[in-house]
Amino acid sequence: MSPRLDYYSASPKAMKAMIAMEALTGNLSIEQPLLQLIRIRASQLNGCAFCTDMHSVDARRAGETDRRLYAVAVWRDSNFFNPRERAGLAWAEAVTLLAESRVPDDVYQQAREQFSEGELVDLTMAVSTINSWNRLAVSFRQIPSDH
Repeated sequence: MSPRLDYYSASPKAMKAMIAMEALTGNLSIEQPLLQLIRIRASQLNGCAFCTDMHSVDARRAGETDRRLYAVAVWRDSNFFNPRERAGLAWAEAVTLLAESRVPDDVYQQAREQFSEGELVDLTMAVSTINSWNRLAVSFRQIPSDH
């Protein structure tokens, strides 16, 4: 597989807006370790190898354990995640799979037990942003780099 095009040079204005959105969502109320888990899970669901790799590397550099990173794909069957992380991962999945899930009431209730209204909006913005990055990277075949 080879990249189709460089979207940064193809549309600098659009990418400037995406970078601004990424900077904003990275500085909202969601703690960085959870934010990385959300980015990884959404990227896995979207089949985005580039973003899954990048955020796994970032999470590891920030101190995340390999065991937890390996378990993100099967978080429901793992005891490595606390209730807030589990609610965040469930929310990320439901929002990422919006056409299938319609974000069920039970997922919303679980999220509201762990997140304030503002935090839930911030979490949704983070999920929306990583989904946008995934769509760029998958559509244009951005491949993981050698680290």
